[in-house]
Amino acid sequence: MLALVDAVLREAGLSRTAVRSLGTLDARAAEPGIAGAAALLGVPVRGFAAEELAAVSVPHPSARPLAATGTASVAEAAALLAAGAEPSADADAEPGAVVAPGMGEPVAPPARARAVLLVPKRKTRRVTCALAASVPVRSHEDAPGARLLPRTHGYIAGEPGSPPTIPTPHTTAAMDMHTHTDAHDLRHHGDAEVRDEKLIDLAVNVRTDTPPDWLRRRIADSLTGLAAYPDGRVARAAVAERHDLPPNRVLLTAGAAEAFVLLARALPARRPVVVHPQFTEPEAALRDAGHAVDRVLLREEDGFRLDPAAVPEDADLVVIGNPTNPTSVLHPAASIAALARPGRTLVVDEAFMDAVPGERESLAGRTDVPGLVVLRSLTKTWGLAGLRIGYVLAAPGTIADLERAQPLWPVSTPALVAAEACMSRAALAEAEHAAHRIGVERAHLLAGLAEFDEVRTVAGAEGPFVLVRIDGADAVRERLRSLGFAARRGDTFPGLDRNWLRLAVRDRATTNRFLQALDQALLMGG
Repeated sequence: MLALVDAVLREAGLSRTAVRSLGTLDARAAEPGIAGAAALLGVPVRGFAAEELAAVSVPHPSARPLAATGTASVAEAAALLAAGAEPSADADAEPGAVVAPGMGEPVAPPARARAVLLVPKRKTRRVTCALAASVPVRSHEDAPGARLLPRTHGYIAGEPGSPPTIPTPHTTAAMDMHTHTDAHDLRHHGDAEVRDEKLIDLAVNVRTDTPPDWLRRRIADSLTGLAAYPDGRVARAAVAERHDLPPNRVLLTAGAAEAFVLLARALPARRPVVVHPQFTEPEAALRDAGHAVDRVLLREEDGFRLDPAAVPEDADLVVIGNPTNPTSVLHPAASIAALARPGRTLVVDEAFMDAVPGERESLAGRTDVPGLVVLRSLTKTWGLAGLRIGYVLAAPGTIADLERAQPLWPVSTPALVAAEACMSRAALAEAEHAAHRIGVERAHLLAGLAEFDEVRTVAGAEGPFVLVRIDGADAVRERLRSLGFAARRGDTFPGLDRNWLRLAVRDRATTNRFLQALDQALLMGG
């Protein structure tokens, strides 16, 4: 027990001298381990009745303690009560006493103070510990600390017996800012996992240490020409030459996301079909444009591999990613080309294809596949998410339809300069080198994940990310956040649920640190 207490104190940057009391369920207050730890620390044990603990809103509820004690987290609730959790207006419990720093006797908490959880619950196989403190609140401030709930509250939302109108506090709930179209939040993207928080980012698939210095300089030099309207002809010609196509088969866009919107608005579609799991923006754009979208769900037991026969024959617009986000599966070009039909638009999102050595299985540059539309992005490999630059490759008629749906000057001058620069031979050689390096680092990540019995990875990953299945991955993700790592939740992708996480491939040192954190996160789950 003391080993876990010491670990929690170290995480908070404190020593044993900061401890003023141990809090727990009253029925456990006399247990030898707890009493012995309190004696060695020289602090009292504070026991709380189960109903007192159940009245505390905890940020990391769990089903097991709820079933055993009626409390969603004994450790967090007891820590908050011992630190003086403030009751809500309809609660009848009194605030618990706290020990002020530097004083030896319990005193009443300040009239304006809130209990704040410094370290959420940490677990070994037999012990759970959390750390809270009483923080004074100035009269003009709103305090975000713990409040007591009415006695009838304290359930985990969505579990049997839970009051449906009572939300469970969740540290990332604020990231879901868009209206759900169904059970999956199609507007949730990886950047929401790291927004406003200092976490090591395994949630966003942009290559680290980008843009490179030479590209930064090219973009910076373009700023002297901002007084003129953007002229995309040179960049368009560069993209066309890179794929051995005429310029009238190329359309530059403000990232691949704009391309999905243009496709949804400009092309007629009676029965659009999106192959999932995959990037959700294409379906969201189609829905926003008023289309009723059908889904083809690839199955885990098939390795999330495409079966062309699964796509309805009468689908006149089909969208698929290759390599697919989030599964990292690279489908054979022949399998995707087999989806082409007269009268059908076949949209292939190749945003991550330049992270595949040799870009094998790419359909970019193909003119023999009827209805083919290939989307590319410069965001991932070159680190240009904030600049917004991508392009579409398609038949001249399709390009003309999409271009008519664009506003004037849709791509900025700096983005056009970046597009031209990234098409050079030197840039393409650098991207190829990066793709090989990603493959090496991905193999290292997969080897580390294979050491965990609890983790199952999707086989044959070819992208700069991997998809993993862990029972209770949503809870593991929260524990990883508390340990400083952001992973992409999987339950917003149709075809996946809360037991999936997507992990970006990073350098070896970062991966090793993450694997250590994952080991700790899994142990914390018991």
